[in-house]
Amino acid sequence: MSSPSHDDGPAPAPLDDPGDPAATPPDRPLKVLIAGDTFPPDVNGAANFTERLAVGLAGRGHDVHVVAPAATRRHGTFVEEHGDQSITVHRLNSTRWPLHDWLRFATPWTVQHNTRPIVDSFAPDVVHIQSHIVIGRGLTKVARDRGIRVIATNHFMPDNLMEHTPPMPRKLLDWIARRAWKDAANTYQHAEAVTTPTRKAAGYLEAATSVRGVLAISCGIDASDYTARRTRPKDNRIVFVGRVTAEKNIDVLLRAMLKLPADLHATLTIVGGGDLLAKLTQMSVDLGLGDRVTFAGYLSDEELRHTLTTGTVFCMPSTAELQSIATLEAMASGLPVVLADAMALPHLVDEGVNGHLFTPGDADDLAAKLTDVLTASDDEYLAMRAASLRMIEPHDIGRTLDTFEKLYRGQTVAAQAADASFPADQATGGAGR
Repeated sequence: MSSPSHDDGPAPAPLDDPGDPAATPPDRPLKVLIAGDTFPPDVNGAANFTERLAVGLAGRGHDVHVVAPAATRRHGTFVEEHGDQSITVHRLNSTRWPLHDWLRFATPWTVQHNTRPIVDSFAPDVVHIQSHIVIGRGLTKVARDRGIRVIATNHFMPDNLMEHTPPMPRKLLDWIARRAWKDAANTYQHAEAVTTPTRKAAGYLEAATSVRGVLAISCGIDASDYTARRTRPKDNRIVFVGRVTAEKNIDVLLRAMLKLPADLHATLTIVGGGDLLAKLTQMSVDLGLGDRVTFAGYLSDEELRHTLTTGTVFCMPSTAELQSIATLEAMASGLPVVLADAMALPHLVDEGVNGHLFTPGDADDLAAKLTDVLTASDDEYLAMRAASLRMIEPHDIGRTLDTFEKLYRGQTVAAQAADASFPADQATGGAGR
């Protein structure tokens, strides 16, 4: 059994170097403007992190505003309840992307015009963009013109975007991916610091662009929100949480269900919604899994936590994860994990200790790894649960907030070099993989 790798670890510890002599005093509350192309009620990793960051910073006494696309045609400035905080959210006029069931984008050529009065009225100490695609690009230019510090976090992968494009030749998809990365670099070069959730993701970004010195800062979760059972569940219930879309490779998980030993009586609960929900629901019926697979749809936070607490093992077959908050939540609930050996997921597995990695797309290998967890002795199984709980500790949201506060104030944060072992040829293309 290998020891946990620290190469893909969470946020580096901040240094004591004050950095920029013009840095904001460490005892003064900050005015932080966070911007992203997705925000709740959207359900995805970037939206969830943006909300968690805003709520955490507000809870520490900072004045936090968010700029995001309107979730409907109703746009303007609103005070919204997120978590236990009231957050001022500036909802920009938006248009629904026709190839997606809910995604809406702010109108690109209006972003600068619409965000200038927001910036001038709020006068933030720092602008933290969560995406370069639309709002982040325009707002970075507005902030730069006013001499306001910009921090950028990259949640983008071409695979996430390409699944919502019309069918087209692979060469054209790869060209679009390269253009998308170039566009990202054009925005990120104006940021004082660029971050992404893991070192693997940092290596991916550096290999695909001219951006260097990318910092790995875990998105973080509040582990105290989740509850782990002390005993082994009586049922063998596999849990998946995430968007029901092509990049998640849920079809591989369904095929693996057919290959599990019948005497395990294993079931699968799929939490989430997306454009493939109807197709995969029908696929489960066609495979004869109708009585063993439950498509739970979107759940409330309380329902989700209960589902994780009562699960037996968590599975993430996706090949396009820059961190996987869902996996962190499962580990905080004490679940062993079986994850695809792709992108940033390997940093959440100590092979054979808290779970397993499987060959992406290989239903036989996935079934074998799930079977290994489900047939483990009670002592071995409980040891895997304990290992997941230990491994989640460095991903505490408090550490994440501490590090971003340092960056916001212009203080130096220890740099982590990009993972040199990450294949550059996988980063430069990526479309359709």
